[in-house]
Amino acid sequence: MHAIRLHAFGPAENLVYERTETPLPGPGQVRIAVAAAGVHLLDTALRQGVAGGPAPLPELPTIPGREVAGTVDALGEGTDPAWLGRRVVAHLGMNPGGYAEQAVVHAEKLHEIPGNLDEAQAVAMIGTGRTTMGILGFTDLTADDVALVPAAAGGIGSLLVQYAKNVGATVIGLAGGPAKVERVRKLGADLAVDYTNAGWPSVVRAFLAVRALPGATVVFDSVGGEPGRAAVGLLARGGQHLVFGWSSGVPLEFAEGELAERGITSESVLGPVMLAKAGGDNPMRTLETASLAEAAAGRLVPDVQRFPLAEAAAAHRALETRGTMGKVVLIP
Repeated sequence: MHAIRLHAFGPAENLVYERTETPLPGPGQVRIAVAAAGVHLLDTALRQGVAGGPAPLPELPTIPGREVAGTVDALGEGTDPAWLGRRVVAHLGMNPGGYAEQAVVHAEKLHEIPGNLDEAQAVAMIGTGRTTMGILGFTDLTADDVALVPAAAGGIGSLLVQYAKNVGATVIGLAGGPAKVERVRKLGADLAVDYTNAGWPSVVRAFLAVRALPGATVVFDSVGGEPGRAAVGLLARGGQHLVFGWSSGVPLEFAEGELAERGITSESVLGPVMLAKAGGDNPMRTLETASLAEAAAGRLVPDVQRFPLAEAAAAHRALETRGTMGKVVLIP
């Protein structure tokens, strides 16, 4: 089979498209003929050899990627034969191998793909959608809310915009550049603003004033840095600042008592905190199931940007330079 292999940590060019051995499923496993493989920002950090976060650095050489969708084409010993030939999606967890024409995973991780979703959409929901559902567990959005979403054209951001609109909330989406702003507007945001333009907070304040709104009630922040700081400044008293990343490279820090004076809470909602909030015996699977159900019902439509598998390096470069919209997916 063909796959993307990483032989040395470093730049995107180190991702090499080459022929490698086809994997065989072990006991309780299946092999998936991959139709779509998800690309995550975490993949770019691991490629560079940057440790930390939820995944350890892999042993080299490695095939990156932890999100795959396709058709089961082989079974390991003891695996339920009903899986053979079914369209499935799975998150591989701590075991990479997704950037390939075929990948192996334990059957217990499989979800059958709803009939109205293609494989790329399913991949978006098994990872990005799962995280979105976990973030939403920290706030009970209603029609009375004003949700401010930085990076609203991204994979998670685009789903947050849709979810908030579905419950009737007022949605303010931030994005970088005219094309992304237009995409956020088409997603249904009540206001779409280019945060690369100086003075963008004034545009938001004017919008809030026209609607007689005191400010945002929740900020879904994956950017941090200057945009994140400005977004927090737009929160009304008693608002929530939910943090699930800092793509700017600079996490926000607050002076002692700064948030308490305004009654604002700031909370990081990823990792063990998210899983504890989701609850249940298998919180990851609970969130995955909920995510796929939202997509199957048509309430959340994942925005997907596709790259050929052989162009994984280009996909990484685009993701690192914020040149993508929605979930980045590789197609073998």
